[in-house]
Amino acid sequence: MTDPVDSAEATTSASPVDWLFTVPFLLVFGLLLLVFDPIQRIARLFGQRPQEVAVGALQYLLIQAFKLAGMRLIVERSAAVAPATPYILISNHQSMFDVPIFGGLLLTNYPKYVSKRSLARGIPSISYNLRAGGNALIDRGDREQAQREIRALGERAQERGVSAVIYPEGTRSRDGRLGKFKPAGTVTLLEAAPDLAVIPTTIDGSWKLLRHNLLPVPFGVQVRVRFGDPIARSRELSASEILDRCQELITADLDRWRAEDER
Repeated sequence: MTDPVDSAEATTSASPVDWLFTVPFLLVFGLLLLVFDPIQRIARLFGQRPQEVAVGALQYLLIQAFKLAGMRLIVERSAAVAPATPYILISNHQSMFDVPIFGGLLLTNYPKYVSKRSLARGIPSISYNLRAGGNALIDRGDREQAQREIRALGERAQERGVSAVIYPEGTRSRDGRLGKFKPAGTVTLLEAAPDLAVIPTTIDGSWKLLRHNLLPVPFGVQVRVRFGDPIARSRELSASEILDRCQELITADLDRWRAEDER
């Protein structure tokens, strides 16, 4: 049931209300990125953790900025997901805004990401964090380099007690449909951090924020996020089995939410 997406909704034209609330949102969003770029650089002089705290504050504020465009964020979080605890998050991927949403909701878990190397230049705050924040910067055309970066991310996450987020689809969905999972990167990450529990993570609705490429931002988009029960690691449960389980849980979440919306 995850494949069908309301095609009429996907092609909805922008309204005056969308434009009215997009202007203040874009102003605040851009200002936050500009202000937090030097804040991060100064914080980094005092170590990695101060920079991570600054990034967390930025991501939390970016979530608040989206509320200027009427975004409604509904979060389901397992009680077993603990603060200040490192995890590996395996999630579907719908938008570039999945990153600040996860970061703003998991402030003390300090999530790190796998990102295209090209994003590490030219974007205030975001590019600096990708370079200095301990994320994995990969060249999609170089499989060996990507695997090395992902492996190093897993090792750093376990050593430093931070979290790592990976999107097995490999790219974001532009219409909300769940894409095919590509196992190589996720298996590498899991094997590099064998002590970190895995949180099956689902997000839905964030793709709609980019329906018009921010010009405008559709007003009143509902975004749902679920952080499921952590999956403990054991020798009996292989990395591939964990990935399969996460895919099943993500699929079930999307099916359930969309069935609720239909009702």
